[in-house]
Amino acid sequence: MTANDIVSPVLAELAEVCGVATSYDDAQGVHREIPARTVRAVLAAMGVPVAVDDDELGVSEHEALAAVRVRPWRRVLPPSLVARQGTAIGCPVHVPHGAKVTVSVLLEDTDVPVTLLPLDEPRAAREVDGVTVERVTLQVPAALPAGWHRVSAVVEVPDREPESSECTLLVYPPTIPVPRGLKERRAVGLAAQIYQVRSRQSWGVGDLADLGDLCGWAGRETGADFVLVNPMHAGEPYPPVGPSPYLPTTRRFASPLYLRPELVPEYAELPAADRARVDALAREAAESNEKDTIDRDASWSAKLEALRLLFAVPLSPRRSESFDRFAVEQPGLRGFATWCALAGEHGPDWSEWPEELRDPDSESVARFATEHAEEVRFHEWLQWQVSQQRGLAQSEAVGAGMRLGVLHDLAVGVHPTGADAWSLNRSLARGVSVGAPPDAYNQLGQDWSQPPLRPDALAEEGYAPFRDIVRAALRDSGGVRIDHILGLFRLWWIPEGAPPTEGTYVRYDHEAMLGVLALEATRAGAVVVGEDLGTVAPGVRETLSDLGVLGTSVMWFEKRDDEPVPPEEYRRLCMASVTTHDLPPTAGYVDLVHVDVREELGQLTGDVDEERRSAEAEIEAFREAVRERDLLEGDSPADLVVALHRFVAAAPSLLVAVSVSDLVGDRRPVNMPGTSDEYPNWRVPLTDATGRLVSLEDLLGSTSARRVMHAASGG
Repeated sequence: MTANDIVSPVLAELAEVCGVATSYDDAQGVHREIPARTVRAVLAAMGVPVAVDDDELGVSEHEALAAVRVRPWRRVLPPSLVARQGTAIGCPVHVPHGAKVTVSVLLEDTDVPVTLLPLDEPRAAREVDGVTVERVTLQVPAALPAGWHRVSAVVEVPDREPESSECTLLVYPPTIPVPRGLKERRAVGLAAQIYQVRSRQSWGVGDLADLGDLCGWAGRETGADFVLVNPMHAGEPYPPVGPSPYLPTTRRFASPLYLRPELVPEYAELPAADRARVDALAREAAESNEKDTIDRDASWSAKLEALRLLFAVPLSPRRSESFDRFAVEQPGLRGFATWCALAGEHGPDWSEWPEELRDPDSESVARFATEHAEEVRFHEWLQWQVSQQRGLAQSEAVGAGMRLGVLHDLAVGVHPTGADAWSLNRSLARGVSVGAPPDAYNQLGQDWSQPPLRPDALAEEGYAPFRDIVRAALRDSGGVRIDHILGLFRLWWIPEGAPPTEGTYVRYDHEAMLGVLALEATRAGAVVVGEDLGTVAPGVRETLSDLGVLGTSVMWFEKRDDEPVPPEEYRRLCMASVTTHDLPPTAGYVDLVHVDVREELGQLTGDVDEERRSAEAEIEAFREAVRERDLLEGDSPADLVVALHRFVAAAPSLLVAVSVSDLVGDRRPVNMPGTSDEYPNWRVPLTDATGRLVSLEDLLGSTSARRVMHAASGG
């Protein structure tokens, strides 16, 4: 690090105030200093106008720090307030000296205001633009109910009209209740990349009908209580469609790619010629079920044509009323549908649209929506259909005896030029992307190419963007898995053009983020699982557990001094599993597929032979652990897969997840972190140990699948 890269004391103070780290401890416990250029770039992305380079415009570090320090004094109320139910908090109010202020809380479910009283403490004061401003702290009482409330302040200054200010008050429950039944008996379920689970009726991609059938079989035949699926967020509205479920265009709406057109009720009302066309499209698309790479573009092209034919069928009065009600009740749906229509006209990258269309609130956008009302309505209709078919899948799961049903997955972020990046533009940071620093499994770090939400903007919006995202994930489900839940505490921001190694952590108001999660999950009666793998800051897991958020324990990562941790020592409040979607299926992992593929892709930074020896020693340690417990019945890879699931079944964890890939002996990883086009990420179909394609029908009749599920259940 050069002298110019050393963070000055003033820059360090500015970074601390803004929640930007100037150092961190890496995955090996080594203390790392962050270069000053990285800190400045991240601050600039947060709207703090400190110059990144000497030749760029921006204020000095001293001026930037002074501006940030005075910012709270320029407003009457804070951007938002967050309180744990049963705990009183202070509400700071800033008013000119001598002003009278009245502050009250307007509760979510009543019009009766609750007046706040000032605390008996001295008033702080400072000069702001030549005016003496005082800080008055009022008490928000502990007895307020959980909910989304409003704080209103009226400031009266002599010889001036009264001025009003408002902010959001989030009161969240002290803990997320454990869903009924889980307290007495833990739940075993499946983890599925649902696009892989293709039936003979699929249109080349596993869909919501397949999900319902999988849930029905798993619940009735194996006693499973849930199916955790990959993120089903919407991708591009027209082909080509990006393959990664973790890089969606929006997290507030679901992908119509997962629709089964024949399940749309209007299918029965199609004119004969249109029905014949839909059936022909289904047959053509089904041919992709035999391909060894999942072709989303072919599937979506066929479905899009079929769905337009179905959209043209007039709705019955009852169905029409249901659709209208759905369209009104979904926050942001009109804007999302408008973006879809705009993407059809101008391409999916909104930054390349005509200038007047880049602002979602502009008159030009409103005029476009009016002129293209039918196309906008079509995309609203698609979301209605997705909601209905998601509901059917959850109903099938519950009807099959599942205590939880479908668990949806919430991705970390969105595509930088997609729908949410357009409609939530003011809430997102520009010039940076989200990723992860290097660790043992991703030695070059990761860049997920996603713009992060700005902590300050979230507070200004009363956390509404995150609330809507969480609500969407919880809809028609028994729970949600939060990918990289550590991102609710801090995220690794990488300046544009820099490698993942040259990022830094940005701190979020984790109480607010977790408060949103707790309130919405409690209202939905849902379980919340947080993926808390990787580098974890001290106290994070304890905070999550205290709130009732389940953690994640992956067997391969549960080691102490290079030896397997006994499963009896796994956490109770967690979802335990043998593997995860970022590793090869278990049959592949024990055969060192993860080493082979990373070597081929040039992802290993150390000695390859040493990496292989280390991996072999790891596998042997787990093999010996299951031998010592007399869990291994034979020497085949399939026997070891079963034994490892028996091993994890001994854990006290509330949830145990079994990868669908492990049910059939699949070997290929669905994703190789740190790659894009070098590997067919998210396009790998389900296969058995020999590489033969496995259909949903094959899976449902598999003795191997039943054997693995029996093992995971403790049998």
